[in-house]
Order: sequence, then C-alpha cells, then structure tokens
Amino acid sequence: MVTVESHSDIPYAEVDGTTLTLDLHRPAVSGPVPVVAFLHGGAWQVGDKSDHAPERLLALAAHGIAVASANYRFAAQATYPAQVHDAKAVVRWIRGHGSEWDLATGRVGVWGASAGAYLASMVGLTPGDDELEGRVGENVDQPSDVQAVVSWFGQSDLVTNARRTWLEKELLAPPVEQGLFGVDDVAAHAETARMASPLFRVTPAAPPFLIAHGDRDRITPSSESQALHDALVRAGAPSTFLLLGGAGHEGPEFDRPDHIAQTAAFLLSHLTEGAAA
Repeated sequence: MVTVESHSDIPYAEVDGTTLTLDLHRPAVSGPVPVVAFLHGGAWQVGDKSDHAPERLLALAAHGIAVASANYRFAAQATYPAQVHDAKAVVRWIRGHGSEWDLATGRVGVWGASAGAYLASMVGLTPGDDELEGRVGENVDQPSDVQAVVSWFGQSDLVTNARRTWLEKELLAPPVEQGLFGVDDVAAHAETARMASPLFRVTPAAPPFLIAHGDRDRITPSSESQALHDALVRAGAPSTFLLLGGAGHEGPEFDRPDHIAQTAAFLLSHLTEGAAA
C-alpha cells in the first residue's frame, strides 16, 4: 500500500456554461501509474465526485492506481446522452493531460457505481459511436476507448428496470430512468431506452468487465448485472461477475478492503504495460 496525493476540482471541460471538474487521487510513487476514471452514483440527479472518497477512491489508489473521479451533468441540466458525452470527455482528458500528472495513458480504465456504473458500461461498449462521443471538452482529438470496465450495481436494461406493476407504481418512487430521458413513461420511448442500454450494446470487441452486485439490492436488482455478464460471455467478451451476499444498493460491503483489493487486482491486470488486450 502506498501514500496517496489528492488534487481537487481540476477542470476537464466547459459545456453549457458549466465547468465540469474531477478530483485526481494519485499514488505518491515515481514514474507513470495506471489510471481509472470513476463516475459516482445518484440516479443521474444527485451525488458528487467526492462521495465515498476515503473508503473507496483513496483506498483503491493506495493499491497503485490513480483515480480520476469526475462530476458530470445531471439530468435536470441535460438529458441523455449528455452524461455519456461527459464521461467520454473524462477519458479523453486523461489521455490529453495524463503526461502532466505522470499517468500511464496507453491503457485507461473506467469504473462506476449505480448510475455511474451505467455510464462506465456505456463508455466501454460504445467506442467511436458518433451519437455518443459528443464534442465535450478540448481533447476531442483523443480516443475515448477504454481497456477495462468496473461496474458496481448498475443498470443494464433501462426498459426492464423501469417497469412497474400497478401496485408498484402506487408504493414505489418513479423509476429513475424517467429523469435520464426527461419523459414520464420510459415504456413509451422503449426503442430509445433500449438503444441507450448497455445490454444491447454488447459486442465481441467489448473490453474486460468486472461486474459486482449485491443480492439484497432493492433499487436495481442483481439480475441487471447478471444479464450484462451473460451477454458479454455469450458474445465471447471477457467478464467476471461477483455477487456480494447480504449487500444492498451502495452497501458497505463494496468498500471492504478485500473487495477493493479484488477491484484493484482486476484493474492492474488489464491496465499495466504488457497486459493482454
């Protein structure tokens, strides 16, 4: 384990009059270090790049991986695909400015929790997609492809995850997917939501995935992650699925030292120089 140096509120893009920033947590070692972009959760409506920093972001960086934790536009500011555009801009910023921070940018990872896991998956599965690349930030000449994806309790099928029975509609909060698209009923826009779902973006060319979910998740069922894992495996893409017993949505089990160590080991195996493609 190594000491970590943190640098806060680094601008990575200006868009719609808003300055988007990231926090960089870098291992205090000499020479270029592997780097992963992190995207926080919060239903695309709340949350911050500093959420869970001590037990999650700094803990992972202590394993020798720089973590660039970024804010992105919420759905109240801009609806889909703005959030994907912002997430890709983070990866391009890393590639464009990594040398200034002694980051190894030949292989970049992306990691997210909940809504951030959805964004991380979309970044990993849609390199070069004209609609989803966007023009956010000043590093549009840089590629946004990534070589490893870590998805914690994220959505994979926005149509299925937004479904409610009549009783569920009475008892539960509206599906969070409605806010992402700025609509009252996702089912009425099923084709748009389907094309915006990681499950339907899987190809054999997908980068390696590490997918983790809790079996007590009452916000996004573990079947969402299981379906994404199964689709990746069927396509011939590398995927590992971890089901955490007793863990709910954003449960503390995800930030246990052993789980952080597993996540770090996965990233190091795919982001270090000479790692398998």
